[in-house]
Amino acid sequence: MKHLRILSFLLLLSSLIFTACKKEENNSGISGSLIDSNGDALAGVSVTVYDLDGAEVATTSSAADGRYSIEGTSNGSIEFMKLAYRTVEQSLNGEEEQVINASLQDDAFVSSYFTTANNLVDSSAGIFQSNSVLPASSLSFGTQAVLNDNWFVSTNFKGALDPNSTAWYDGWSFYSRIVAGNTTSAALPTARPSRTISDSLMQNAADSVYWSKDTIYVLEGFVFVSSGQTLFIEEGTIVQGKAGSGADASALIVASGGKLMAEGTASEPIIFTFEGDQGGTAATERGRWGGLIVLGKASLNSTPGQTQIEGIPSSESRGLYGGTLDNDNSGVIRYVSIRHGGSNIGADNEINGLTLGGLGSGTTIEYVEVIGNKDDGIEWFGGTVDAKYLISAFCADDALDYDEGYRGRNQFVIVHQNENPNDDADRGGEHDGGTNPETATPYATPTFANATFVGNPNSRAITFRDNAGGQYYNSIFSGFDRGIDIEDLIGQEQDSYKQWQDGNLKIEGCIFHNINASNIFRTSN
Repeated sequence: MKHLRILSFLLLLSSLIFTACKKEENNSGISGSLIDSNGDALAGVSVTVYDLDGAEVATTSSAADGRYSIEGTSNGSIEFMKLAYRTVEQSLNGEEEQVINASLQDDAFVSSYFTTANNLVDSSAGIFQSNSVLPASSLSFGTQAVLNDNWFVSTNFKGALDPNSTAWYDGWSFYSRIVAGNTTSAALPTARPSRTISDSLMQNAADSVYWSKDTIYVLEGFVFVSSGQTLFIEEGTIVQGKAGSGADASALIVASGGKLMAEGTASEPIIFTFEGDQGGTAATERGRWGGLIVLGKASLNSTPGQTQIEGIPSSESRGLYGGTLDNDNSGVIRYVSIRHGGSNIGADNEINGLTLGGLGSGTTIEYVEVIGNKDDGIEWFGGTVDAKYLISAFCADDALDYDEGYRGRNQFVIVHQNENPNDDADRGGEHDGGTNPETATPYATPTFANATFVGNPNSRAITFRDNAGGQYYNSIFSGFDRGIDIEDLIGQEQDSYKQWQDGNLKIEGCIFHNINASNIFRTSN
């Protein structure tokens, strides 16, 4: 009995200690007044209360006199947000009744995008034609941004597709089936002999290696095209990767100084997929093999200037990329479909569908799709490579990702996330400037023209951060929870907001559709 009393006392004591240490989240009545930088009442401000875990508890809007009143948790935070003003977030103090006033400052970045940048918000029910991402005939394109660069094709439409022409993805791509309502791939011509390709086999091959469409090539582990070696892949060829993770993951890696001549056609694209894929595979099937990695000698902004690509052991010198040759030529990638990749190579670390490390402008990339990758669809690590006619669809992380000072040009680009709100899709574009250090030059300032982004209702279109710049012109963004988010770091002079101030970050002549109006352009710290 004595032992039982002691045990009861200890349990009571531990309960009291836990209660004392745990910060209670009781209900609280919160009210206040909101004004602008001139001291005038600010109506229509979105007021949201979050608990200590960051979960939304309650939301309301300020009245015409700028006042608001809301019932929420006593601890956590409260956020005040309005289009064209800088978002304000304050901590709650735990009191049962709290008065929190705030002044919202004009956000020059946000307001500029609806004045000088000629961006439009379209609230119509649909802006695309049925079963496609061709713009609807009723869509008003507004003012067209003019690009003073002859590399870009001059257009009179927004987005990746001319509404009066056949879609350039028709026929050759898996994506053409997805937008038509069939999210499984067409049958593949797999009644061909197969040949397993290992790295040792590749290294014992000649300087010029030819893969033909009469054979299915199965990658066993990491297979490198080494410096001085060129791999020619015939149109219509199928390349498959064996299943595996970590050191056993399969991928085709073109080392710096090597070349890949993968020249498919509209009638016979080259297909990269997993071993055993016969078609009929869902677009959401992910992580079944690695991916395609191409490395070059163009400049980066990371330190040192030559860097090991993520996912390849540091002991493997063929994983290095970067240099000073900005017109470097790593070959041709044309009419290529990359499917179901992104196998795990470590904890929370997967291979991108198409990884481009330090590629130079001498490389040709056009008519390339990445479907159903478990990590990013396409990622650029520095370099200057240009591309046209790109698709990144149904990928689980970011559709497009760039960093380390990427400075290429891209036109006619489609991003299409799985629109299921429970999907793992993250951002349409994750745009980072540098890694080590973030302020290093050259800055990441690529250009994207005529892009179409179709989002997931829980994801955001683009985040610019880590001192990234970049430009988007004449593009369409539809269906995201949030639009363009710019990092503005407190107490730091060089960040993505500064890139906008310096003219290195521009969003011009674009259309935003089915995105929360207060979330289209935001700055965050």
